[in-house]
Amino acid sequence: MAIPDDEVAQVRAATDIVALIGEQVALRQQGRRWVGLCPFHAEKTASFSVNAEEGFYYCFGCQASGDAITFVRAIDTLDFADAVRQLAGRAGITLHEGAGKGSDSKWKSELLDAMERAVTWYHQRLLSAPDAGPARDYLRSRGYDGSVVRQFRLGWAPDDWDALSTSLKLSEKVLTATGLGFVNRRGRRQDAFRGRIIFPICDPSGHPVALGGRILPPRAGAPAPDPNRGPEPKYKNSQETVIYSKRRTLYGLNWAKKDIVATGEVVVCEGYTDVIGFFQAGVERAVATCGTALAEEHFRVLRNFGRKIVLAYDADSAGENATARVYEWERQHEVDVAVAVLPPGTDPGELAARDPKALAAAVAESRPFLQFRLDRVLQGADRSTAEGRAKAAEAAIAVIAEHPDDLVRDQYAMTVSDWCRLEPDAVRRRLDEARRRPRPPSSSRPGREPDEARHRAQRDEGPPPRDEPPDGPYDERPARSVPDARPDPSLRPGMEALRLAVHRPEAVADRLEDVLFSDELQRRAFLALADAENLHDAIDGAPPDVADLLRRVAVEEPVISDEPLRDPVDAVIARLIREASKRALSDLQVQTRISPAGLEETHLETATVRRWLEKLDDDTDGSEAMSWLLAWLLERRREV
Repeated sequence: MAIPDDEVAQVRAATDIVALIGEQVALRQQGRRWVGLCPFHAEKTASFSVNAEEGFYYCFGCQASGDAITFVRAIDTLDFADAVRQLAGRAGITLHEGAGKGSDSKWKSELLDAMERAVTWYHQRLLSAPDAGPARDYLRSRGYDGSVVRQFRLGWAPDDWDALSTSLKLSEKVLTATGLGFVNRRGRRQDAFRGRIIFPICDPSGHPVALGGRILPPRAGAPAPDPNRGPEPKYKNSQETVIYSKRRTLYGLNWAKKDIVATGEVVVCEGYTDVIGFFQAGVERAVATCGTALAEEHFRVLRNFGRKIVLAYDADSAGENATARVYEWERQHEVDVAVAVLPPGTDPGELAARDPKALAAAVAESRPFLQFRLDRVLQGADRSTAEGRAKAAEAAIAVIAEHPDDLVRDQYAMTVSDWCRLEPDAVRRRLDEARRRPRPPSSSRPGREPDEARHRAQRDEGPPPRDEPPDGPYDERPARSVPDARPDPSLRPGMEALRLAVHRPEAVADRLEDVLFSDELQRRAFLALADAENLHDAIDGAPPDVADLLRRVAVEEPVISDEPLRDPVDAVIARLIREASKRALSDLQVQTRISPAGLEETHLETATVRRWLEKLDDDTDGSEAMSWLLAWLLERRREV
């Protein structure tokens, strides 16, 4: 059953497009617009713009454009109806479409609500329950006071079989679908997290989607654990669910977004306590992967918020992450990867408690990824002998050879030449040989999930192609147009007039006509606006090329006139009328040459038009000149 048009419009109107897109892209306000890096193509200079009032976005780099529904379709690879359902669930709107796919959105909303209730319940237990006393003592020993506990919504899962599921009265279906619990062999509901400190894992907007749980360290004098049960894992994480994907989720991003936007830098670490440690050290831009190795999906999320990615693992982990894939991701997503060098044997959480200034300094002094790897090779080498220097050079060349940029490789080759006292040409020859050798396949980190190549078929490759068959009556493929490469300055007045028609319609009412537009696409866009009650109706009823242009104009603010002594609207309309009148005069002269009859009247008409053109810039007669010339242009069109 189709979704009623009025309910689609209601969903659009109820969706805060800045908040929606801000979950995927770091946006900054510029005047009435919001701008950021485009989520649909790699770029270093922000060309993605959002109009919050009208609810449209447009990228001046790749020409991706649309509204909230289009954006959700592109990001989550949904058809039109599913995108509407998802936004309706987000806005709390009930769609009247009968049974069917709409139940999926309702189901996800039910799971998100259960997760929110669970996080609140665990948090209150930690703050006030008597059995949470040991957990509170442990957190204090780690330097976590009440403000930290509340900021990160830390919780306590009591060591009971079903305390959560019973207290919240969760159904078996919801309990298992959220990963909050399961049904045991006796057919009883059982909590998944017991006797653990709870770390809520949220999506970028701050909605809890999963949990991490840390077991308390054994207390002095406590009885030994039952050997038949085996040791409990230190950390336990939620399973993947319909609302939680490990490869697309970063712990702490909801809290770190603000500082990432401000600095353009994001710090990536391994654990929940590492993230909290960075925040305590004043580096409030840290995130952590959720039990997986840093993967391309993470890079795709991170590049929308910051262009410098600082890896802040302990020394061994940083080395394990030294794979050629990082260079590929650097180039593909146009990010810079650096490494924060921590003191040996420490991790960020420990260093934050002992020396927070040293932790902040490690981030400030982070080194480019290749430099970090090269430093590790050379610092452990023996430079006292020729054999030691040669061995170090071979190891260093193997590291440099993985980088895809020949200029970068050559710079580091010179470093190796100086450090190992070798001729530059000799280092370059060995580097070329190393590049020609077949490389072993990249391996994933021990104990982590396998290489990303195994999952590439499941990756979200962006919006579906425009030429695919439609999914149904509401299918509207995410709009993309050919970049506007027309440099003709005569098109500028038309674009500015369209901006005024969209953003200040009251200022140009009854002053614009389609005859003023020389460009056919601009003319059609103006007619679409003139024939519709509002911008949304104009875009909905327009052909794709016209809709694309209108969405672009919707995110552009009118340009301030370069004629400071004149009203900006008058300046735009006068320029548009002048260009249109010149074109009409040229056409009139051509017609006169073809058919000389009425030559004298044509000369008189031409002279009159030129006199009025001269008055366009006159403070006294300018308005009258605009009215006369516009009337003449409309009459000329009727005659032709």
